[in-house]
Amino acid sequence: MTFEISPYGANHILIQFEQIVDLSVNAQVHAMKIALDQSAWKGVVQVIPAYCSVMVEFDPKMVKQADLLRKIQKLSVDPEEEEQSLLYRIPVCYDGDFAMDMEEVNHITSLSKEDIIAQHCQSIYHTFMIGFLPGFPYLGKLEESLQVPRRSKARTMVPRGSVGLAGSQTGVYPSDAPGGWQIIGRTPIPMFDRHWDKPALLGEGDRVQFFSINSHDFHLIEKDIASGQFNYKSLHVW
Repeated sequence: MTFEISPYGANHILIQFEQIVDLSVNAQVHAMKIALDQSAWKGVVQVIPAYCSVMVEFDPKMVKQADLLRKIQKLSVDPEEEEQSLLYRIPVCYDGDFAMDMEEVNHITSLSKEDIIAQHCQSIYHTFMIGFLPGFPYLGKLEESLQVPRRSKARTMVPRGSVGLAGSQTGVYPSDAPGGWQIIGRTPIPMFDRHWDKPALLGEGDRVQFFSINSHDFHLIEKDIASGQFNYKSLHVW
């Protein structure tokens, strides 16, 4: 495992792997996070994984930056070790107002709506990282035929549950928020709830496959969730 490590301000350390979006590189990121978490060094506040880097926040009152740098450089990391991941099947309605940018994506990709839905649903996506908003999963990689740029002008509000495309990624807005991803559908499944034991539905390394539902089923699922009757375990394939 090859990486570069450097101070990043007064209370952070940045660990950088090969700077590409790649599953094997992201697996090294997750292995480093596991090793750091298991070390439980005094003074480490949090470990934040991204696509191809890890940020370590520490309390300089409890540990010196230079000491922590040396510890990380000597840390034993098993690149084969990965956190147990789950495969989630997430329902998405690609119809009507839920798919605000479907026409634009049609135009850019020259694919029909049916082909866009079919291609979006056929792949199993890897959760590279959680960020931007609490619980927002960056999922990839999209087939090249589905890759589109962000909107030229971001929306001031994208509804919670909106499923978007941006570059080689797809993602789900966990809350109402401004955003510039091309929206092709919406899921009724909450991606984040601060009352859950684990507030974010997905974690780094989890896998996701979308499947298409109509608006009638969307509202039935939404109703079950609101009444507390929805079985979240039904989203797990294994």
